Amino acid sequence: MRYQLFYWPEIQGRGEFVRLALEDAGADYADVARTSAGMDRMMAMMRGPREKRPPYAPPFLKAGKLVIAQAAEILLYLGPKLKLAPKGEADRLWLHQLQLTVTDFVKEVHDTHHPVGAGLYYGDQKEEAKRYAEGFLSERAPKYLGYFETVLKRSGGPWLLGRRFSYVDLSIFQIVEGMRYAFPKGMARIEKKVPGLVDVHDRVMKRPRIKAYIASERRIPFNESGIFRHYPELDR
Repeated sequence: MRYQLFYWPEIQGRGEFVRLALEDAGADYADVARTSAGMDRMMAMMRGPREKRPPYAPPFLKAGKLVIAQAAEILLYLGPKLKLAPKGEADRLWLHQLQLTVTDFVKEVHDTHHPVGAGLYYGDQKEEAKRYAEGFLSERAPKYLGYFETVLKRSGGPWLLGRRFSYVDLSIFQIVEGMRYAFPKGMARIEKKVPGLVDVHDRVMKRPRIKAYIASERRIPFNESGIFRHYPELDR
């Protein structure tokens, strides 16, 4: 199977959670919007009049005749196929539940720089962003990451499913990476309370295909157009 991933070509964003799974598994895939005329193809699939079931927004994945949108849904589909999820229903649903919690967390990360409206520039809501980010770093981020730390401990480790590596471990890696970029001061404090998640991050970083991906041009650098943005005034 050659997969086709559709996502914005300039940012990691929500698509990165899918990219990491494809890269770790050594899957054959195309990052379509980063290819010639790829953006036109992506927009046609979302807004073209012939699409009976158009995805609302990227990321979405084309696998044969299937078109699957939403990062968590894509990973639910890919997990067993890429050997990044167990085949048992209960375990697959548990992973999906964890990934949906990652989705909730990512939404709150986004809102640190766009708390009023996504259609407004950051500069138009800077004061509101400062207030939102303060609460996020003092309450919300520690609560989310503390939850994942608890899940890890109760699993027996070293991964969130225990001895079985899964796509959720890749997502935890991305969260730690993103938080370190966006909020280096705040994340340094939080990391002291979630040493297990830091260990998961470090273990993922050592995986050969992830290590090669991080060092390659395929890995888009963090920037101030993505989900994780570094605005020093928000990092306290």
